[in-house]
Amino acid sequence: MLNPSNLLRLLNEFIISLLGALLILLAANRGVSLPARPSAMVALGVLLIYWGLRARFRAQPQEEDTAVNLRSGSLILVGILVLAIPMLPLRYADILLALAGGVLVLRGILGGILSAREPRASTSR
Repeated sequence: MLNPSNLLRLLNEFIISLLGALLILLAANRGVSLPARPSAMVALGVLLIYWGLRARFRAQPQEEDTAVNLRSGSLILVGILVLAIPMLPLRYADILLALAGGVLVLRGILGGILSAREPRASTSR
């Protein structure tokens, strides 16, 4: 049986997967254009990179190292992709958005698998 914190993580990873699927859907429908203020995209990219770095360097138990690396690495990668959207030509915006969505879907699937596993300490009972 999963404990409540693992269930909450599993729900969080499901929501991240849905967000990634939404980004892929937006990219597939070519609903992407540069915003009126590209500085908002730059700020979002920098915020995602900062959030990923902060998550990586926060003190965590050793057994959660794989999950922490997955969460922080995906945020940093999505931040870099979002940061590149206003800096590259507009024809690459759909591809970058689809890649960011793919990263989030992959993170959601892998994070869900990691959070659904039983903790090693409770299996020795």
